[in-house]
Amino acid sequence: MRMTRQRLTPCLWFDTEAEEAANFYVSIFANSRIKHISRYGNAGREVHGKAPGSVMVVEFEIEGQTFTALNGGPHFKFSEAISFQVMCDTQDEIDRFWNKLSEGGREGQCGWLKDKYGLSWQIVPSALPQMISQARGDQLDRVMGAVMQMKKFDMKMLEQASAG
Repeated sequence: MRMTRQRLTPCLWFDTEAEEAANFYVSIFANSRIKHISRYGNAGREVHGKAPGSVMVVEFEIEGQTFTALNGGPHFKFSEAISFQVMCDTQDEIDRFWNKLSEGGREGQCGWLKDKYGLSWQIVPSALPQMISQARGDQLDRVMGAVMQMKKFDMKMLEQASAG
């Protein structure tokens, strides 16, 4: 029987923190696990500069989505151009993900944050996209005005803005 593999897998480039970051992420999300850890050997050491036996790649899974974390060196850094959206059904979920992921990182506007590794996340109420797409005129202005005022989303305030 042939195993089906995920066609697209995000690869996250770290300097040396791939295993630490993967463990951090799987500790936050349910149904998550470390799948495999690969280590550097002697081959290519003149290029990668990593000690034999040190962690090269960590394959991990969050809610069925596979990720690769690579210890590739200090050459590249994360930017806000790429982020992961975490859709939340309750304020408790928003609070939990926000608090865990922003710990040691930096809070941003409109549900955005950077974790302690510099990776950007959006912690979003699952009702928000529909709330915005169905709003018109003054209602849309109120909802968007509320969104623009927030760092971490407050579902009650968004619902109040939508209701008027």
